[in-house]
Amino acid sequence: MHGLVIAGTTGEWTSLSPAERKQLFAAAGDQLGKRLPLIAGCSAFTASEVVEFAEAAAAHHFEGVLVTPPPYLRPNADEIVDFYTDISKRTPLPICVYNWPPGTAIDMPVELLERLADIENVVAIKQSTSDLRSFVGTFFALNEKVRVFGHSMDEHGLALLQARGGDGTMGAGAVLGRVHPDFYNHLWAGEIDAARACGVKDRMILDHWYTRELVGRFGSGPAVLKAGLNVQGLPGGFVRRPLRDVAEEHIATIRETLVAAGRL
Repeated sequence: MHGLVIAGTTGEWTSLSPAERKQLFAAAGDQLGKRLPLIAGCSAFTASEVVEFAEAAAAHHFEGVLVTPPPYLRPNADEIVDFYTDISKRTPLPICVYNWPPGTAIDMPVELLERLADIENVVAIKQSTSDLRSFVGTFFALNEKVRVFGHSMDEHGLALLQARGGDGTMGAGAVLGRVHPDFYNHLWAGEIDAARACGVKDRMILDHWYTRELVGRFGSGPAVLKAGLNVQGLPGGFVRRPLRDVAEEHIATIRETLVAAGRL
């Protein structure tokens, strides 16, 4: 891996108490913080909570924070700008803005992301919209100002990365192991066919397990990826209530995808 996000969407931060999230940052940071870049998932309802999590992460070797707009509330554009501005004034770590429509019910337009990119401590955007046009618009508007993550590992992503470069992708819960970093390793080495082969496996996961809107077909996103890890004999674990683990009737489909991707 080129880096890790701790307590992101797949990390099921919504099921963690504040104390547990800080304990997770301490455990991960003390073990891995000097070995590879770590980004802390610090999404919360208020700027003060985000900053509190950021301070805990900074104490344990993290290099940045990943933050969505406040979930559930659906703030307007000005309120979102205020939210990130308040965080920027107090955070000890640089900010990666996270556009995650399935989790916030807000798909931030390019115009709003441009405003957020002007905030002092915003250094990156994780653009997880399912709208390809919106991602491309974000990339061309902002890639010279901040780092833009979220390139797809398909022909569209390859064409864009070859033509204009790019910063990478965050996500997938490590269910494919080194396949995801190898997509970029091969790309950077000029081994396009090998990169394409890695991307095909990524698309299998997305197409078989998720809807076009990036919502899990067999349950929540965390439940689906935890099941994918468990099927491989890896310690994926299980979700917490009110989420449910993937029903046994869908495990065979998950297994079939992993066989097709060469993981089993």
